[in-house]
Amino acid sequence: MKAKIILSIPAFIIYSIGCSAQNPPVETQSPNSNYKPAHSGQTRIAGVTTKTAYKTDKIADKLGSPWAVVPLPDGRLLITEKRGIMQIHDANGALVKKITGFPEVDASGQGGLLDVALDPNFSKNKMIYWSFSEKNGNGNLMAVAKGELNEAESKVLNPVVIFRATPPLRSSMHYGSRLVFDKEGNLFVSTGERSILEGRKQAQWLNSGLGKIFKITKDGKPAAGNPFINQKDAMPEIFAYGIRNAQSLDIHPVTGEVWEAEFGPKGGDEVNIIRAGKNYGWPTITYGIEYAGGKVGEGIQQKEGMEQPVYYWDPVLSPGGMAFYKGNSIPEWKNNLFIGGLSSSHIARLVIENNKVVGEERILTNMGERFRDVAYFNGMLYAVTDSGNLYRISKK
Repeated sequence: MKAKIILSIPAFIIYSIGCSAQNPPVETQSPNSNYKPAHSGQTRIAGVTTKTAYKTDKIADKLGSPWAVVPLPDGRLLITEKRGIMQIHDANGALVKKITGFPEVDASGQGGLLDVALDPNFSKNKMIYWSFSEKNGNGNLMAVAKGELNEAESKVLNPVVIFRATPPLRSSMHYGSRLVFDKEGNLFVSTGERSILEGRKQAQWLNSGLGKIFKITKDGKPAAGNPFINQKDAMPEIFAYGIRNAQSLDIHPVTGEVWEAEFGPKGGDEVNIIRAGKNYGWPTITYGIEYAGGKVGEGIQQKEGMEQPVYYWDPVLSPGGMAFYKGNSIPEWKNNLFIGGLSSSHIARLVIENNKVVGEERILTNMGERFRDVAYFNGMLYAVTDSGNLYRISKK
């Protein structure tokens, strides 16, 4: 009798049992499919609420089409603009200068000048690394370049492309394109599978740079110890594969592991821990469906040899950039993960314990903004939006 009662509860509520009976999930809409999670807590975890008082200030606007915000060591902010320039703003949002001199970008669709990362020795060498969509033959691709940020001349000096995610395709979508350095000074790079069917299948191909997480040196070479470095017909720069479109990467401040968030199709946005040589399943397994409503491939969510997401959303978050909160200014946020939501128009706060999501909160829900990137610096979070605004979130 008891089993029958449990089965009568809506599936998405059952998944949250054991977290907190008085805190329902923040998601209240029905999922797009009847797919079941692989384990309890994989989706629609119990909601949490920040107790510490905090404030949100819009400190800049009219930024054009920003894609990334990265704090400089002195607290100023380096912001990329899709049309092919970068901007430096002071800690209070005032424009300091615009930086030019970058290679030409293909700014159509989802392309343009995308992410930027500072060299671990930036304070001494002023080197920056950026990703962008590049015209290549009859198509385009995601490329990574580096150069010296020369503020005196307001330009980047000696720019050089160090890596290209081949092959080029005719598509203006799914470039992925987040960058993050690890403690050894190697650069993790995400790329999408370019959305079209020709690219989608290549997410599973080790001889293709589409739908992958790469690990490269500062010169764009394969990082030592990469899992496929000695495998015939495999790109040696590949660290992990089976990715749909990852616009989120950050390093966990305690474990040092790479965390990633990626877009699913209709439903099935994922958070993953990216580990060497692992296959994250796209397009073979997914918790999403096609935008037209049908199943993706065989419509399966689990398969031996393919990784399950740590967490997923259905309906979608549409994850932009993300950042771990590394400080103590708002104690309950320490080591929490903050992910910008695009179509969902909020920032998702995920509470993580032992590599599992144990609580979710939605913040900045009343802005009506598409949050493209989130960054952490000195106890504060910064976020840029598709409408060209820059926000600072700090303790009151």
